[in-house]
Amino acid sequence: MNATTTQFGQLPALQLRAPDGAEATITLYGAHLVSWKPVPTTGGPAQERLFLSSLSALDGQKAIRGGVPVIFPQFAERGNGMRHGFARVATWRVVDQGEADGAAFAVLALNQADLPQQVAAAWPYAFELQLRVTVRAAELDMLLAVRNTGTQAFRFAAALHTYHLVDDVDAVRIDGVQSETLALTDKLDQVFERIPGPITFDSGADKVMLEQTGFTDAVVWNPGAADAAALSDMDDEEYRRFVCIEPALLGPQPLEPGGTWRGTYRAVVQAG
Repeated sequence: MNATTTQFGQLPALQLRAPDGAEATITLYGAHLVSWKPVPTTGGPAQERLFLSSLSALDGQKAIRGGVPVIFPQFAERGNGMRHGFARVATWRVVDQGEADGAAFAVLALNQADLPQQVAAAWPYAFELQLRVTVRAAELDMLLAVRNTGTQAFRFAAALHTYHLVDDVDAVRIDGVQSETLALTDKLDQVFERIPGPITFDSGADKVMLEQTGFTDAVVWNPGAADAAALSDMDDEEYRRFVCIEPALLGPQPLEPGGTWRGTYRAVVQAG
């Protein structure tokens, strides 16, 4: 089976398994990728690559801390709406799943009819989001599509807020977001605009190549010790176990009636 229904915490979820053994788990709540286990390039069993907080709510009452939250239509507090938007706290629908070219995939969708009345009233635009997640070997591919299905233009931001699992954040090195290698020596929350090409993320144990299209920007984030201690859904020392490197379209991007925007994101684990 390339896709099976399951539970993740208290949340309905879909588990993908490629013929080569690569795996992923996506909750319908938020279309949230909560687990990605590629097959190591050196062989052996699939290994987890995404951080998930041990204190994260998994009951649909609060956004999940970790994995890959889908950010739409607002990034952080850059607007008057819900922080990071409503997509990560809405329940999506599975519209396709299967196997193609040796990969397992699933497509989830969300539109204004899926939103709670209060949320829909605060975003008075007709839209459809689709998220396609594909896994095979050491590769993860994600495609986020935003379509304006209404009669009014709207502006939006989007991101795939990826929490990469690491052994120790002090060992992390990132190339491709600035002219010099970026190391995390303390808390960091920085936007890098107009990313010119691939990003290379060295965890200290191996490297991951990150490629993005449509997403023009990247955000690198780690809360550091002080800010992590203030987060109710993260253990004090868990900040050491991840770095967020997220493809982003901070715009905000205008989208005319009938128009579609697409952003792609690819992560490929390479040998150390």
